[in-house]
Formats: sequence, structure tokens, C-alpha cells
Amino acid sequence: MKILVCISKAPDTTAKIAFTDGDTKFDENGVQFIVNPYDEWYALVRGLELKEANGGSVTVINVGRADSDPVIRKALAIGADDAVRIDADTTDALYVAKQIANYAKENAYDMVLCGKETIDYNGSQVAGMIAELMNAPYVSLASKLDMNGNTATIERDIEGGVEVVETATPFVLSSAKGMAEARIPNMRGIMAARTKPLNVVAASEANNATTIKGFSLPPAKSGCKYVDADNVEELVNLLHNEAKAI
Repeated sequence: MKILVCISKAPDTTAKIAFTDGDTKFDENGVQFIVNPYDEWYALVRGLELKEANGGSVTVINVGRADSDPVIRKALAIGADDAVRIDADTTDALYVAKQIANYAKENAYDMVLCGKETIDYNGSQVAGMIAELMNAPYVSLASKLDMNGNTATIERDIEGGVEVVETATPFVLSSAKGMAEARIPNMRGIMAARTKPLNVVAASEANNATTIKGFSLPPAKSGCKYVDADNVEELVNLLHNEAKAI
């Protein structure tokens, strides 16, 4: 079983966000990057569990430049067998999807696993685009994945219940909470990651479908208003007329 797990780098949640180039580009100066948590905790770990149970291999794939290599090595330390970095900038979701889909088709993977979204852009676009470009079945926001031979049984939470679907390989899936429990790299994994293959390949021919016009930060939070616990009338008035909460 050949499993391809898509990973992306994302700013650490404690990073201070700023923009440059006329607010059209994220300022990466001084920012600590991590493996996108949904890719790591859910997609990668479940891929490793499936390999451990059924045999096969887990390859992580990233579209990015050389500054993504430390993030890729983290995924290798967690347990991936090898890694691929498609050497290209990541300014457009469709462009990224085309790169991954082309590589996945050329190398005949049984499944492509993604996190449900990245924590920086929260777009949740790439996995569905990969499936369309591969002409493969797609299940989004999956919370459980089991394999029986070439048949996958997948669960996803829906309004008021759980949906269970079956599909044959190859397929594409985006992973959500419940798929797996996070793993912490041990020293053996960290040492092994230094020598595991990280293959850098040239990007395939593709164009961006969108351009970024600009970023803006949310408005600064205003100061808090404190109301005496006994002054219920004032609290109700503020909630109704200022906060518009009631």
C-alpha cells in the first residue's frame, strides 16, 4: 500500500503576523514554522498507523522552497519513510493541487491524505482539487479511516450523526479530528530523519489561477468595560445597545 501524505508549513500559533510588499505578502522574518497541525496529527499519523497494520510505505509531499526542509524532516522524524519536495512557490491553491496531483498520478499512490485545512489560510481547497485532477473519489473532513484490502471504510461527522462511506483505492481524503492521536518524535526517529530520502523535484507546468490583492489585520480589540455585579440593568443595556448581543 502506497500512501502519500500532503504536508505544508504553517506559522507557529504564537507567531506575530505582519505583512510586507504593500500588504500583499506574508512577512516571514523571525517567524517559527511548524508542520501544519492537521496534516501532522491526523493525516500523517493515520497513514503511519495504516502502514504499520497493513504494510506498505508512507511518503510525505510538500510544495515549497528549501526553507520547507526542516518541516519536512519533522514529518520524517515522526515516521514517514521518505519525502518529496516539489520546488515551487505556493501562492495559489490550484497550482499546489496540480503539482501534487501530477506527482501522485505518475507514481500510482493508493491514497492521498491531507489535513482538513491549513491553520494560516483555512482554505480547505487543495484536497478536493487534487481529487478532481486525479479523477479520484474524495471524502472531506473524515474522522475515521479503515482499510480492508483495497476497500476503504470512511466515517465523517455530519449534522445530527455520522456518515459512513466505502470506496476503492485510489482515493483522496481530508482528515479531521478523531482520525488519529498526535505522535511526538523520539530520539531514534529524529536521528533516522537525517538520512531518510528527501527528493527535490522540479515543478510541472501549471499557472496560478488567482492572485493576492492584499492582506489586512483584524481591528484592534477595544478596552473592556466592567460592570458592577449588582447593576444588572446597566449590563443589559450595554449588551443590547453597544455589543448588539441581545
